[in-house]
Amino acid sequence: MQEVTTQVNWLAAVVGAVTAFVAGSLWYSPWVFGRRWAEGLGFSLEGKPPLEPMLAQIAGLGLLSLFVAVAGSSPMIVLLGLAAFVILAYSGESFARHPIDVRLINAGYLLLAALIMLLTQTLI
Repeated sequence: MQEVTTQVNWLAAVVGAVTAFVAGSLWYSPWVFGRRWAEGLGFSLEGKPPLEPMLAQIAGLGLLSLFVAVAGSSPMIVLLGLAAFVILAYSGESFARHPIDVRLINAGYLLLAALIMLLTQTLI
């Protein structure tokens, strides 16, 4: 537990999570993958995003950024954790019978978010 409290670059972890959230807003926008993603799930992008999933997204990105910050000194641990995370998410979406486009868009965003967090840990 000590590595979480003493060896974490908290500024980089927060900036990484916020930057990944902003990148997700662009990734899922109508100008990038949003239309295809929404069509694959059978809903519209019109109106305000639902609060509960947005709060869960912020919490999940914060935890992922903390994981990257704690494991950042070992790139192999980051890669293993990220691979497990992406594969489990993809598997869950497969069980839910989401179209392949949706699964790949979501997996791509998870990889982008982790890359942003790794870069943030390196640069800050």
